[in-house]
Amino acid sequence: MGHTKRNYKDTVFRMIFGNNKKELLTLFNAVNGTDYQNPDDLKVKTLKNAIYLSMKNDVSFLLQDYLSLYEHQSTLNPNLPLRDLFYAANMLHKQIRNKDLYTRKRLMIPVPRFVMFYNGEEDLDGVTEYRLSELYRKSEENPQLELVVRIVNINAGQQNAVMDGCPTLREYAEFVKIIREYKKKYTDLDKAVREAVDDCIENGILADFLKENRDMAYFSCLYEFDAKKHDETMREEGREESREKIEALEAENESLTSENESLTSENASLTYENESLTSENRYLNSKIELLQAKLAKI
Repeated sequence: MGHTKRNYKDTVFRMIFGNNKKELLTLFNAVNGTDYQNPDDLKVKTLKNAIYLSMKNDVSFLLQDYLSLYEHQSTLNPNLPLRDLFYAANMLHKQIRNKDLYTRKRLMIPVPRFVMFYNGEEDLDGVTEYRLSELYRKSEENPQLELVVRIVNINAGQQNAVMDGCPTLREYAEFVKIIREYKKKYTDLDKAVREAVDDCIENGILADFLKENRDMAYFSCLYEFDAKKHDETMREEGREESREKIEALEAENESLTSENESLTSENASLTYENESLTSENRYLNSKIELLQAKLAKI
């Protein structure tokens, strides 16, 4: 098959939960130990590799709003709290940008919650959370700015409340496990992914999702499970982004150069005009002096 197309770069995890509010609500309830029933109460905004969720006020439960950031990772990333800090700050800024921050009235904001769903093959070694304070150059007992990312291991065989409360998440874990098994069996990733997808459909693992989204899931898996291709794509995207920035800067520089030349020309014209006026002024002053001299003799 040809290399992965850019529009297939969405992960299967995000396809399952980011595009289906019912499944997302089940996941939300499993993470938070809640029992919300109306998927329309979820307002969803998906980002690259992440899903933002904000829950409307539910008067019957007397709960404040939540602003949750769910991120799926197959590699360990201790810098995640810093990235989440930027994400959350950006989201909160958008929510209150038209409000007065200097008012005496408190501006109420959603309760932020951060979760990383991890299904990498590297052992977590007992790590259950990442903290922003772990990135500080100097350790403090009670840091004034803290952000905690909860880590949920969603590998097949894991026993935790989140997996128990969300059957689709457990099926997704089995799906990943089966792909890894076929990947070890075949050197051809294309064949491994196709066999794994067929196996899952036959055995009722994410069957409805895979039947409906077979091609998307196939290409997404090729992208996710081919580390070399993933790295090459990321580097190419980085180069493309750099090229776009360079082109934008060159265009801006060309525009400024043109504007500068125009201003230089205009300045030269004004300088010439000023010299002409100065010369004319001297001539007029000379005539005035002559007239004054004639008047003095009368």
